[in-house]
Amino acid sequence: MNIIRFEDLVAQGQAAGKRVFIRADLNVPLDDAGNITEDTRVRASVPAIELALKAGAAVMVTSHLGRPTEGEFKPEDSLAPVAKRLGELLGREVKLVSNWVDGVDVAPGQVVLLENCRLNKGEKKNSEELAKKLAALCDIFVHDAFGTAHRAEATTYGIAQFAKVASAGPLLAAEIDAISKALEAPKRPLIAIVAGSKVSTKLTILESLSKNVDGLIVGGGIANTFMLAAGLKIGKSLAEADLVGAAKTVIEGMKARGAAVPIPEDVVVAKTFAADAPATVKAATDVADDDMILDIGPKTAAKLAAQLKSAGTVVWNGPVGVFEFEAFEQGTKAIAQAIAESSAFSIAGGGDTLAAIAKYGIEDKVGYISTGGGAFLEVLEGKTLPAFEILSKRAAG
Repeated sequence: MNIIRFEDLVAQGQAAGKRVFIRADLNVPLDDAGNITEDTRVRASVPAIELALKAGAAVMVTSHLGRPTEGEFKPEDSLAPVAKRLGELLGREVKLVSNWVDGVDVAPGQVVLLENCRLNKGEKKNSEELAKKLAALCDIFVHDAFGTAHRAEATTYGIAQFAKVASAGPLLAAEIDAISKALEAPKRPLIAIVAGSKVSTKLTILESLSKNVDGLIVGGGIANTFMLAAGLKIGKSLAEADLVGAAKTVIEGMKARGAAVPIPEDVVVAKTFAADAPATVKAATDVADDDMILDIGPKTAAKLAAQLKSAGTVVWNGPVGVFEFEAFEQGTKAIAQAIAESSAFSIAGGGDTLAAIAKYGIEDKVGYISTGGGAFLEVLEGKTLPAFEILSKRAAG
């Protein structure tokens, strides 16, 4: 994908003395007292800001926080806690600026944080009037918020349309590179793991991936629906019987290409959904009417692990069992360890997947961990994200 990279602009000396507007993703969780409880996104935004400051630019940074009502400021919608944390990370004071749409006072070598962009009227609907005002604030626009790349809003799309120069920040550029490597020109075999409670929420992803991957591993409630499609009984397990036809279509489509959707050979079942429920390993053909499938069995896990270890590229979205419960975590643990040991390029995304990666301590063994939940899923669906589209359009002149 052809985009203008902010790092290249800096290297060419094009950012010195320029007004740089960075759209970051600083949408962090806060407790009732307004303290940040998890600051990964703030830390991830620092490289782009430091790059601009070192280049001698006048730096403006903004982000959304929560879901405020446009035009109605409430203290809980303020980026004030973020300004404080950003200041600590940058080792300098970061001034928070309100009512900034009509002009920002910032000098080269300085950085200011512009109050929650979703408070501006017209932000969500990508108002052209607002977008043009935002573009007038800067010489260079830097999109560095992959988590918002699937939304066409004034600070994510409109400003990129009208700014003198529209570029991708280091975080966004890294996502684009990882996604291109995994999906556009993957080293084969390409194995995708798509797991979760419902087929319906990931059906378009399964359909899109089934046209491209060499192996499609399904897990969780999705695997139960595929087991039904394969003629197996699943007891009282979570599944979507009305989507059995869709699952069969995916299986047949893969088969026609000489690819496969491995159906579990064995499963771990319980009579109730509880952390202390006794776990029993059963052959997939022996599931009783009152059984609930909560994980894949050891034979299935070993087979999938072997497949992952011999892959060229792995795309991972979703744990294959109820990994939060110790008795039903072995499948997800085996898959995580196989990905960690594989020489394949791996890209992982989605909240539960990131929680599993953290639980099994394999962060440094995954090729790329995507920070954008919804944006990552839309990429897997085969959609072109608005941010990618406008940045490549601007790069083409």
